Amino acid sequence: MKTLFIECNMGAAGDMLTGALYELCEQKELFLNMMHEVFSPLGVSIETEKIVKCGICGTKVRVFIDQIEEIPASENADQTEDNSLFIHGQESDDTHTHEHRSYPELLEKISSFALPEQVKEDVSSIYRLIGEAESAVHGVPLEQIHFHEIGSLDALADVTGCALLMYLLVPDHVICTPIHVGNGFVKCAHGILSVPAPATAELLKGIPFYTGAFAGELLTPTGAAILKYYVNSFANMPSIKVEAIGYGMGTKDFEAANCVRMFFGEEIVEEEIAPLSKDTEQTADSASITTESEQKAGPKEEPFGHFDKVLEISCNLDDMTGEAVGLATEILMAAGALDVYTIPIQMKKNRPGILLTCFCEIEDRDKFTGLLFLHTTTRGIRYQEYERAKLESTFESHASPYGSIRVKKSTGYGVEKEKPEFEDLKTIVLKNGCSIEEIKRNIT
Repeated sequence: MKTLFIECNMGAAGDMLTGALYELCEQKELFLNMMHEVFSPLGVSIETEKIVKCGICGTKVRVFIDQIEEIPASENADQTEDNSLFIHGQESDDTHTHEHRSYPELLEKISSFALPEQVKEDVSSIYRLIGEAESAVHGVPLEQIHFHEIGSLDALADVTGCALLMYLLVPDHVICTPIHVGNGFVKCAHGILSVPAPATAELLKGIPFYTGAFAGELLTPTGAAILKYYVNSFANMPSIKVEAIGYGMGTKDFEAANCVRMFFGEEIVEEEIAPLSKDTEQTADSASITTESEQKAGPKEEPFGHFDKVLEISCNLDDMTGEAVGLATEILMAAGALDVYTIPIQMKKNRPGILLTCFCEIEDRDKFTGLLFLHTTTRGIRYQEYERAKLESTFESHASPYGSIRVKKSTGYGVEKEKPEFEDLKTIVLKNGCSIEEIKRNIT
């Protein structure tokens, strides 16, 4: 199992996480080209630089907007973001010149990116985590929040860079240490706040963290949201056959190296490294002997796939534009829906309409009910639970002359299937001008 272990002894910011992931990625040129295609029309360029802190060499990711590097004016530049916001009817006293965007505006911007759908879904979901945290802290609906630094182009580049690199790395499991958040106070547009800042603290719910001797904010809201979205568990480092190590460097210098360190490799299952006791050896020997009756019975039955239940939420719409329905669909998917689709229908009084259907986990019923009432014109919603059988799926990276390609393998119920990830094929086709069939023939 390919495992990514993240060490956050000096906190984390978006650029630091991007730098560490960049060092782990074997497709650095592809990553930079894809980021350039997305952000150059916005006047944004991304550069990587090798720097040394406390004798350790790592990657510093620099974002330039109109050829000017974006560095927040604070003591700990890369790790103290001004995560203040605009609320309708109120104005912040912040004088920063960054453009301010609402969550729906950010979704629309992200959806236009020439990136794999999975990457765009991940970026949208990370921004939703940030928006929900701000909404909880300020006591206003998500759609009334306009982001300052979090929604600025440099932060968008950091989040998108992390999402794209995770897509290219394809880790099966992500583990992170408890997070060092810093200590003392941080200056924001709304005043001086304790570390961790309120939005960061909201994102840290359910995540182990601690303060330390270093003054200032070590963990930014962007860093917290990225970790919350991708990390499967927060624990000490397991046994890993390390294949690569990445260092993502911060800006300010401390007595300790200001960086995020990542280890990537094959996690060793405990049974693989535990020595066999005498009893275990005897059990293993006896288990290796196949009796005559077992031979006659033939091979063991194939393991089944996965069986669970899902919730369908649906409503009929006859007074929404196509653009509005499309936006609602994107918002539902970004919020974690299992699937969303629409079907044209004929409604009462011979009006053409749309059946909007959302599939989600049963425990997410209230969450998606609220989103449907908020983002559609419906006044009534229907529910239906379904039993579901599905194959167990995993991703493997396969080599090709065009670079690494993810292959999805699905098994269960006596069936085995595999299929190259279409978004990977699409990216290669657009870059090299070859056909999909040609790429498939050269996958090893």
